[in-house]
Amino acid sequence: MEASKQAKHIISISLGSSKRDASAVLDFAGQRVSIERRGTDGDLVKARQLMEQWDGKVDAIGLGGTDLYVYAGHKRYTFRESARLIANVHHTPVLDGSGLKNSLERRLIRRLAAEGQVPIKDSKVLLVCAVDRFGMAEALLEAGAKVTFGDLLFGLNINKPLYSLKALSWWASLLAPLVTRLPVSWFYPMGSEQEKREVRFPQYFLENDIIAGDFHYIKKFMPEKLPGKIIITNTVTAADREMLQKAGVKMLITTTPCISGRSFGTNVMEALLVALHGGKGPLHADEYLRLLEHYHIESSVEYFGTKE
Repeated sequence: MEASKQAKHIISISLGSSKRDASAVLDFAGQRVSIERRGTDGDLVKARQLMEQWDGKVDAIGLGGTDLYVYAGHKRYTFRESARLIANVHHTPVLDGSGLKNSLERRLIRRLAAEGQVPIKDSKVLLVCAVDRFGMAEALLEAGAKVTFGDLLFGLNINKPLYSLKALSWWASLLAPLVTRLPVSWFYPMGSEQEKREVRFPQYFLENDIIAGDFHYIKKFMPEKLPGKIIITNTVTAADREMLQKAGVKMLITTTPCISGRSFGTNVMEALLVALHGGKGPLHADEYLRLLEHYHIESSVEYFGTKE
């Protein structure tokens, strides 16, 4: 594939905190790419305005701080509130990261298991939310992990861990049609809520060897100390890494690469790949995998020495 040498521009509009804003200019096989992340602190009106403002002016837009889609089994559910944000975006592809998660994160787990870098087989894993990372959920089970799914624990504050994809799919089919019609802020931290800590069900963090999934769920609900744990996540800033190190985390694996001191969200990376490809919308999973290989985009692994 020959990428155009004209500079690409990707912007991520996030409902998350503006304190996490970042930008970078990168080179991918001779293709110059400018990446920006702009948080709206949970302001839905501002997010929609920015989406419309940048429509047709950039190569791809990332939708951050929320999901457009979640998956369980072969069924996809659309968040009504998120869909409204992009209703008037007609010229620029908008990516929420869900397509890339299914390919990138599945590939990462399989690679970690095959290389033995992380002991996936027989390890106890807490996946804080599986409906937005169904590829990771499937890959963990395929690799022989003993997985606790925290969708009800951390999404709905119901002390009911799930232990199988069958149970997850059953609960998703029951609740997703209702949940996807509610405000996203009811079950996902936005804006300043991302900076507030609220320890929730700490026993599930402490009894598992690996904590995986959405970082805002991990950060908001984790106990103060996570001694010797392995974290598999993304969207981690330098300050977040310092916090995890102080908590005693042994290893941090980000599913997206570390760029300018932080890992960007999967919505940014999916927008990046679509822009490099010259696409007008989400790509197929095999196309994402081909592009990841072509541009040598890899996950990031960092070992911590604990700080007390």
